[in-house]
Amino acid sequence: MLTLSEKECIALINRGECFQAEVEDGAFIVKIDDYSPMVCTAIHNGHRLRDDLKKSFLLSKEERFYEEDPYTDELISSFPIVLIGNDSRFEYDLNRAKTLSTYYKTAWNKQVWEKPLSTKQRAFSHAKHESFYNVLEAIIARLEMLFKNSIVFDMHSYNHQRIAKDTPTFNIGSGQIDVERWGSISHYFERELNKIALPNLDVRAATDEVFQGRGYLIAHINAHFDNTLVLPVEVKKVFMDETSGEVYPLVLEELKAGVKHAISETAAHFMRRFGKRKTVSNAELLSSSLSPELVELDKQLYGLCRSVETLRFINPVNIASERKNFFGKKALITPDFSYKQLNINPYQFREQLYKLPVEQVMDADIQQLYRHVIDNMATKIDLISSIGSDDFVYNSLKYYGQPDKNDLANAEFILRAPEIEGDDEPELHSADVAVELFKEKAKEWGLKCKIEKSSRIVAKAMVDNDKACLLINKEASFTSKELVAFAYHELGVHMLTTVNAKRQKLKVFSLGLSGNTQTQEGLAIYSEYCSGNLTLSRLKTLALRVVAVNLMLQHRDFPVTYQALVKDYGVSCEQAFTLTTRVYRGGGFTKDYLYLKGFRDIHTLGKTTKLDNLLVGKTGLLDLPTVNEMVGRNLLVKPVSLFELQLKPPQPLSIIDYLVSGIR
Repeated sequence: MLTLSEKECIALINRGECFQAEVEDGAFIVKIDDYSPMVCTAIHNGHRLRDDLKKSFLLSKEERFYEEDPYTDELISSFPIVLIGNDSRFEYDLNRAKTLSTYYKTAWNKQVWEKPLSTKQRAFSHAKHESFYNVLEAIIARLEMLFKNSIVFDMHSYNHQRIAKDTPTFNIGSGQIDVERWGSISHYFERELNKIALPNLDVRAATDEVFQGRGYLIAHINAHFDNTLVLPVEVKKVFMDETSGEVYPLVLEELKAGVKHAISETAAHFMRRFGKRKTVSNAELLSSSLSPELVELDKQLYGLCRSVETLRFINPVNIASERKNFFGKKALITPDFSYKQLNINPYQFREQLYKLPVEQVMDADIQQLYRHVIDNMATKIDLISSIGSDDFVYNSLKYYGQPDKNDLANAEFILRAPEIEGDDEPELHSADVAVELFKEKAKEWGLKCKIEKSSRIVAKAMVDNDKACLLINKEASFTSKELVAFAYHELGVHMLTTVNAKRQKLKVFSLGLSGNTQTQEGLAIYSEYCSGNLTLSRLKTLALRVVAVNLMLQHRDFPVTYQALVKDYGVSCEQAFTLTTRVYRGGGFTKDYLYLKGFRDIHTLGKTTKLDNLLVGKTGLLDLPTVNEMVGRNLLVKPVSLFELQLKPPQPLSIIDYLVSGIR
């Protein structure tokens, strides 16, 4: 971070340049990532006390910390224009007028100084106070020139245990707000704050219940500017132990995300009402540039995790010989599958994973996205490192979960459907034909990728993300409709998201976000449906996968699961072997039930939401709101679908449409 003088900061602001700097020997921080009509301040965040004052200062560090507003800088860290006080309010209080900013002897009924400060000491503190407001004035003047109106969120925190009544989580002080002019914005902010959810805490926002907003920052801006609204807000110290100073990280993390949403929504509403444009989204008010800290974290994460690909290690290397042996022994033995050796030290991997500098990413939602990925990767390495052992099925349950009653009911509903006349196609095409057709389709769609046959995959086809290569099982055969469906599934979604991920500056979208398996497979099946190529046979295969996972978890016996699929569900011997192998590989693989569940989720979401942003890379529904915001902020390259990813059901509905509508 730069170290700049007050004059240097003001010169940069007047030229409209972005910068981050500590000012006046680190007295306060100015961060301007973009010129947005919104400023956030944390003027009591600081804990510093200069050396010449420490000799006569009577309070302990703990007493000082108690009256300060720690962590308020984190609550506003997501925003493009931020001012943070680094000096303690006991050195000079930025929320009091300059001449009153230094306490004479006492504060909060405690003696602060052994003897009164000298004129020289007070003048030095007052100069810092003045410097802060000179920089703030320059920012507001610039914003009013650019946007006509601007809004300031003045963030504080308060100790609540000494107040003998129920107090709000958030208190907006309206004592100095022109309520007739700006009152609707204050009320809007209160409503947005009331939407925040915190772990194991009741949340309530109120106005003037504990504090009335009588501070100097709003008074100063009101005195100098006519088109800027200041909203002073006090946050109850529910994110820490106010007595000991111990922070509660989980509460603080959720609070940061909630405050980010409340402030950005309020600022967007303010600009729609009082700005030059009537259509403003919250994403437009946030930074449109990737911070160096985020880029560095992403680089480190990708370097560590790029080779951690589950299917690379879990597909048996001896499928062909074990299939032959299984049928040679009349389907009564358990195949002895062999796997590729893991070339990663799982202990070092986990250690390095949790040392990644996630906390340096200032945006609350993006920070959470990376935390989700890191937790996901830690579970994934447990899964991969236990392949072939008794622990594998436990780790698979932890990573993918297992089918619930609803999943099993959906599967049985589909499997009971009578065959559709004309649904079965007698003509089958070889893997060689599939390769040629997929090459033609890739060329038509402008996808630059490799397509080749493989003897080491269980599925009929799969995409190798790292190599951008579509692998076709050399033993597979396809109907004509199946070939088209697979083109949409494997090329239109899996390969497209692989290619799109490589276009992003952030490589996390190549690694995969949390929940990406369920989302991406659901999206791929949905593309088959939207293109009119989803058949009853395909739906029943997805349903049988759910059944196979459940049978595996019940019996943990390969031949028993195989026989149940053949005898109870009428599955052919070859298909039963493939289904059983899919769920027993590694030692018990539960992933397969997610195809039908993912399809249900995407189909439901597609009724109300555009799905295109799910194509930026290997995304998941958990972080879709953050992905949408990042696309809106131009932090991600907006994806383009190869075909319309939206269902337009025909009238009257077909049998397939009826069956899909019955999936709950």
